Amino acid sequence: MGNSYTGHLQSTRFEEVLHNSIEASLRSNTVVPRPVFTQLYLEAEQRPYSHDGRGDEDEDEEDGSDSNTPPIPYQMRPPPDGSCTTDGFCQAGKDLRLSSMATESLEVAPGFLLVGAKSPSMPDHILVCAVDQRFLPDECGRNALLGFSGNCMGCGEKGFRYFTEFADHINLKLTTQPKKQKHLKYHLLRNAQGILVKGPPICWKGIGKIAQEFLVNKDTILHFMRMGILLYKRIASNGWMFSATFLLILLTSCRHKGWSPESSAPTEVTPRPAPNSTTNGTKSGRHSYLHLHTNHCAHCVVNKSVLLNKARLFVCVFLSVGHGTLPHLCGNLGDVLVSGLLQKCYLNSQNLPRVYEQYGTAPIQPISTEMLILLTVYYLVQLAPDQAPLMEDLEQIFMRSWRESHLTEIRQYQQTHAQIAPPLPCLAQPLTPSQLPWLAKLATSSCGEGVLVLDTAPSLAEALEETFHRLVDGRLSQTNYVVIICMNRSQEIESCVVVTGKHQTRALAESLLSPSDCVREIVHELSSEMAAELGSYFSSLGPDGDVEALLEQASPENNAQYSSIEPTGDSPKANIRCVNTSYLSIEYYVEWHEIRPIQLAVARKLLSHVCAIADSSTQNLDLGSFDKVEFLICVPPSEVTFHQVVLHLWNSGLLRELGLDQDCLSVKEAEQYVVKLNQSAVGKINSLIQKSKMNPYTLFILVHDHAHWDISSGQCSGGDSSLGLVDSLLNCRQIRDASNILTLHVTSFPFTLQTQYTRISPYNEIHWPSGFNNDVDLYHEKTKYFGVSELLETTRSGSGLPLLRYDSSFESMAAALEERLPKLHSAVIRTHVLIQHYSLALMVTAGGQALQALQKHISVETLEMVQCLLNTSQRCPSRHGHMLLLRIPSPALAAFAHQRLCHVRNRLGLHKQFEVILGDPCSALTVGKHFLDQLRVWLKILDPDWAPLTYLELEALPCILILTGMDPLGESLPRSLKYCDLRVISCWSLQRTTLEQELGLAAYLLKTKQDGQHGPHARCDLSESDPEKLSSTDNEDEEVVVDGQYCKTRTHERILSRDSSISLLSFNTSLNNELPKLGNQASPAGTQLPQSDWTPLDPDKQPNQRRQSKSTSSGSSSTRASPLRQSCSWARNLSRPPVVLLPKAVYDLITTVDSSGLPKSTSFLPHSAVEWVSSFRPLLSKMMTCTEQSLYYRQWTVPKPHHMDSSNRAEGRPDNFHPRKLLLSGPPQVGKTGAYLQFLGILSRMLIRLMEVDIYDEEDINCNLVRYHQPIALWPNTDTVQGMPFDYIIHDPKYEDISTVYSPDFTPNSNDGNSRRQEDVYLHRRTARIKLSKYAAYNTYHHCEQCHQYMGFNPQYQSTLHAFTFSHLLLGEEIQLYFIIPKSKEHHFSFSQSGGQLESMRLPLTSDWNPDAIKSPIFTPTTGRHEHGLFNLYHAMEGAAHLHILVIKEYEMAVYKKYWPNHIMLVLPTIFNGAGIGAAHFLIKELSYHNLELERSRRVEHGSRPQDVWPFIILADDSCVMWNSVDVDPKRWTERNVSLKQVLQHMESSPNITQYGLCGMRKWSSRGGGAGQQKDPFSRGHLHDFLLLNVDLTPPHLQMTDVPTTIQPTQYICAPDSKHLFLATPAQLLLEKYLQHTSHRLFPLSAQNYSHPVLSVDCYLNLGPEVTVCFVSSRPHSINFSTTGLLFSGLLLYFCDSFVTPGFLKKFQFLKGATLCVICPNRSSLRQTVVRLELEEEWRFRLSDEFQTANAKEDQPLFFLTGKHI
Repeated sequence: MGNSYTGHLQSTRFEEVLHNSIEASLRSNTVVPRPVFTQLYLEAEQRPYSHDGRGDEDEDEEDGSDSNTPPIPYQMRPPPDGSCTTDGFCQAGKDLRLSSMATESLEVAPGFLLVGAKSPSMPDHILVCAVDQRFLPDECGRNALLGFSGNCMGCGEKGFRYFTEFADHINLKLTTQPKKQKHLKYHLLRNAQGILVKGPPICWKGIGKIAQEFLVNKDTILHFMRMGILLYKRIASNGWMFSATFLLILLTSCRHKGWSPESSAPTEVTPRPAPNSTTNGTKSGRHSYLHLHTNHCAHCVVNKSVLLNKARLFVCVFLSVGHGTLPHLCGNLGDVLVSGLLQKCYLNSQNLPRVYEQYGTAPIQPISTEMLILLTVYYLVQLAPDQAPLMEDLEQIFMRSWRESHLTEIRQYQQTHAQIAPPLPCLAQPLTPSQLPWLAKLATSSCGEGVLVLDTAPSLAEALEETFHRLVDGRLSQTNYVVIICMNRSQEIESCVVVTGKHQTRALAESLLSPSDCVREIVHELSSEMAAELGSYFSSLGPDGDVEALLEQASPENNAQYSSIEPTGDSPKANIRCVNTSYLSIEYYVEWHEIRPIQLAVARKLLSHVCAIADSSTQNLDLGSFDKVEFLICVPPSEVTFHQVVLHLWNSGLLRELGLDQDCLSVKEAEQYVVKLNQSAVGKINSLIQKSKMNPYTLFILVHDHAHWDISSGQCSGGDSSLGLVDSLLNCRQIRDASNILTLHVTSFPFTLQTQYTRISPYNEIHWPSGFNNDVDLYHEKTKYFGVSELLETTRSGSGLPLLRYDSSFESMAAALEERLPKLHSAVIRTHVLIQHYSLALMVTAGGQALQALQKHISVETLEMVQCLLNTSQRCPSRHGHMLLLRIPSPALAAFAHQRLCHVRNRLGLHKQFEVILGDPCSALTVGKHFLDQLRVWLKILDPDWAPLTYLELEALPCILILTGMDPLGESLPRSLKYCDLRVISCWSLQRTTLEQELGLAAYLLKTKQDGQHGPHARCDLSESDPEKLSSTDNEDEEVVVDGQYCKTRTHERILSRDSSISLLSFNTSLNNELPKLGNQASPAGTQLPQSDWTPLDPDKQPNQRRQSKSTSSGSSSTRASPLRQSCSWARNLSRPPVVLLPKAVYDLITTVDSSGLPKSTSFLPHSAVEWVSSFRPLLSKMMTCTEQSLYYRQWTVPKPHHMDSSNRAEGRPDNFHPRKLLLSGPPQVGKTGAYLQFLGILSRMLIRLMEVDIYDEEDINCNLVRYHQPIALWPNTDTVQGMPFDYIIHDPKYEDISTVYSPDFTPNSNDGNSRRQEDVYLHRRTARIKLSKYAAYNTYHHCEQCHQYMGFNPQYQSTLHAFTFSHLLLGEEIQLYFIIPKSKEHHFSFSQSGGQLESMRLPLTSDWNPDAIKSPIFTPTTGRHEHGLFNLYHAMEGAAHLHILVIKEYEMAVYKKYWPNHIMLVLPTIFNGAGIGAAHFLIKELSYHNLELERSRRVEHGSRPQDVWPFIILADDSCVMWNSVDVDPKRWTERNVSLKQVLQHMESSPNITQYGLCGMRKWSSRGGGAGQQKDPFSRGHLHDFLLLNVDLTPPHLQMTDVPTTIQPTQYICAPDSKHLFLATPAQLLLEKYLQHTSHRLFPLSAQNYSHPVLSVDCYLNLGPEVTVCFVSSRPHSINFSTTGLLFSGLLLYFCDSFVTPGFLKKFQFLKGATLCVICPNRSSLRQTVVRLELEEEWRFRLSDEFQTANAKEDQPLFFLTGKHI
């Protein structure tokens, strides 16, 4: 058969029927197999058929087996018409013979292997095929999945799912059933010459037959078919790719219908088993630590004499409590470790999800204990020898099995909760305890001795005793796991798992160590000389057995390769200066302060969230009350991180912007704003708390950078002062309750803070946005982030070397030593191996031919890195080089590595070639004097005491940086980092944060630019083209794939940036006229130099720089980099992220993709301080956004007791959210520091802006300095005012663009006024920014505690709608208005006692006086300004009682009510929806007059006189913000802010105030007046904006406001009855616009002619700034100035009433040719007016001079007639 493998049952009749039943079950869609009994006795002569209608194509055994069944005849299906049938060729006619394809370049799909097939018709030839390696056995004949997947290497056709089909395609021409075991014979490999040759045979034979081991009955086999096969189908179909041993041996002839390797990602394939020689050893923990675990569980006693007394072996016992009790262990307990991980996994998997608990007792039961144990056995069986078990994997298996087995019930439960769904047929017979041992043994039978099941002992104690006996006797040397299954006296299952494999026990034991325990363990091993054996082993690697002796011989005199090019002088400055005068130099400079657009966008998002907190109704933040910002940045206790943030802060300009630069004159003084979170932070935090109490108007921002670092609870520190400090400081009650302290947490791993008990609201999270969408640069910053996901993408390219790699040679060496030294911690072993590799590589590279024999002890990767480190600085004239990061978490091991590397370097005489730096977070950087001088020269620093404080300042310095500390603490690395060696990080700390923060060290910002050949898509050059690279490595001409695009080695270079808060580091070149040859530094002969189109970032700063020109020919670019620039590897590799080396175990974890499409590591626990809520959780999805991921972790994780959020649990969610906590998250090295520094700056600017306001600052126009009052007069004198002439001139600069009103006492200045264009008036109005006073009026965005009740944002502030109707003769109908009156304001109105109807608005008496009240009602007409209108008068009124009414249009009623719920609103009738401010003023005046009469009547009833009622109202503009009082004396002009209450009370208390009809105030101007220029304190003229109106004295008056429009002037009017396209615009507006824009043509004699104005009777219309208007009134009692001798240039008659008579008009004289314009509502009244006023006697008219406004008839157009004076 094509899908079986060796080790299956013999072909007896019973076995054959059983086999067919199993296969039928796999192929069917149902879960019930065909009964074996029926097949044996009722269908003996029938063969099962598959669902596709074909007969069973399988056979039990290959030729040569001991099968008793004769071969099944096989008839090949006829080939398709036209197909090739030649032997050795496929049906497409392509040659498949190995002899023909041996030298061809073949493309093999990932996960596939080349194998050789044998054809019966061609015994001398081998056919080349590609087969998925999952369906092939390993070298032990195991782990081949059932089924087949192959590709044709001739025609390239892919996707053959059956070997039968594949055999037909390659023309095997078989006469028997096609079987892959029979015809796939050999592996095909390439020899040293690259020729494809026959390799070792495929090991189809297994390690034995297992069917004879068990005697089974029919019921047991039937139950196994129902349970075991169903289990496989559920697990395999859900992406869990287990090996073939998972199916047990009974499944030999099965094939799973529809199996496809494409159903899951290729990276999900179980790794192939490694040879036993590479199995790792074990280690022992300290006895006190182990006793801590074992003391928790002890009942039975095991005889200590049989425990591990004879051998130093290490065993890890995993106990599943609840399935038995672990007996008491005696003897050598230092070699036994007990863990409850498996127990916890079982318990979690047996807890049903809460969603089903609410329905009561249900048929959906948790997975049984027996099934849990069986699944555990299955899982252990499929693990490779070098794999350690993961509880996350086992949990997912349990969850998927439960979901699949209860899928029907779950769906029915979701549809109808009341109905109980019947159980599935497959679960009719649940797995019994008696069946469990047999099925477990079946599961383990195919894996040999790897997993052993013990089920004969009556108790766990005896089973453990037997296990330890076997272990001591050496009978478990090939066994990794012992599964003990016992039946106790109560017939209950007891079980536990004993892990005996050396590699597995080491992994599990080390995973239980906390970081602090791990550090102590390593220190203990180093101090106790336990690692001495390692040193002696490494010393014996030399040819003579003594490496140290070889090192002594490698003196600097013998080091010719590097001593020959050593600089001759001792001073690096002199050397570099010499080099720069004879060679081309490559130098660099750093621009520290440059904000990227995406950082600014994030800063604005932060500001938006802060404003959202302030705008919420919770009153948790009152931004309007703060006038400045102060901050404190908290960082982890790392010296480098501390100085790094200080340097960013100093160069950002933030201190200068916040006004703090006066107290901070140096970088050293800037350190007061950054604090390390150690004991020194206590004083600074307490000082900040005290300052917040003393400065309530200062907003303090507490920035917690790297917020995931210490999340321990302050209550669980356990005496360790370094733990829980963040919790005790930043979560203390003083900070929590301070209303002026805002905490910003910044982290790259927010999921450590996103639990069910988090203190941060999900609405207060800000996630870093993606800079690109579909290759489109969203923020136009031409940079692209290269992080963890991009590193992983390079591993999936399938071509070239990825940037993320592992070192197989190193892993093999470390594994061998781990097996040899089981007592040592793996970190100790791996670190010694790594340092030995580096030491030997330095010796090989620098020691010449004498030491080349050591090369076999070094991995290729290590040798490549060391050679690159040495060669780059030597080949650059300026000695620029690369950084090699060596990550060693243990400080003790890091110190050993630093000491050893420095010793080897100095012995080899390389102390001036590269530096070895120990990056300890607890200490400052230490750099040698030689390299300090180099850095000072490069950075142009003259200070002799300067030393680098951050890694960023090590740019281009050739060095090995040994970064230690259990976790990276936010240190940024320079762009010269080329290799990131993480080979010794922990392989067993499997938390998402731990893994991702290590990979984050290699994060990069790529500088992209447009490619002319490929359009605007941003592409990144990740190439590497070092000529000094090893020619023997596989890295030559490597390709890297990023975002699906290949970036080859010789592509254009881009500039990169490693850190966001500094700008892109630029470099520039300077060429001399003559360039000498570089000798051994030049490129090898025949080597083509990489092409480059590099140009400096700022060419203007380098005028002498020569640029490279790019060829535009159709061929390849002829531009080449200069030879010297080619010699500087640092300059060439600025466009390449670093190469990352990982441990093999970590590499496998992060490159494996789960069923959701994400790396497997993302499904790990976020942090060791949190735990999953339940196993019944979904996986993270690849399509999840950052916000959705946050909600996922908030739902499915809870903090452990030692987590700082564990005490934050609240019964009433979400009350446990802190309202002033924000969380900023973004990937490592993306630019978060620059973003939050920018946020602090714009927050400060916003607070200052909130305290300021832009106001119009314009000087009055057409001024005169005539005085009538004393400058110090407080109130106007009534008699004086009556004697003052009315000032017709308009002085408000807002009306500069309208017609000037003629006055006989005024002469216009020819230098101003009409010289400006009309459109410039509004565009260039002068404004000024002034600080708001405490008496300012505010819009809806202002919130404070004082005016909270005034604003009324509370549900209790309900309002009612009241109608108010009155009659008006002018409008000819009743007017119905609506008042919206809040309950709190009803006392201002009087209502009828019967129906509660609104009767009037209460008015005070003239004699009333209340110092805390304003008598005049305030009306504010407004439209479209519900957010920005200044209606909050609480502070302006100093809290005094007042009546404020907003006058709004009907369609805006809802939105104004929403924003101002506690304000009274007067809703205008519908007909006023299109009216302007003048109509609103008119209606307010008429309403007030009617209300005054009603109030007088009501007051008379109460005994008051009508004239005693207060007659004034206030008409206020909605943009009046502040009020000033001016104190004037002859020497100075003094202004001071006063409240509106003071202003109104002063006006209301003026003597004889009731004699004034209208009072107003002058607008503020910064140029209000100086000495000798003060105006009269009181004037009589036009009033604007803020009016105190006496309703009783002012006559009715109608005004209309201008409305902006874009209609051209010629479109405003048309001839009467014309077919003009009429406009949907009010006629009055069209007329006003026509007169305003065409008056210079309509009144040609009036243009620029102030002495001959246009006479306007009873109405003022704006005729534009070029025309002067003389206003006269026709009313009998009106006062007009004398016009005797004044000649008018025109006459404007607008809606003349009966007061205008012919005799009245004959009083005025006109120029000859003066223009007449008569305007009437219709043509009939127009003719009547002409006749009535006898205009034809002095004016000449033409028919063509009659016009109408260009609007529709239904809008009632206006008509006008023009004429000329005779």
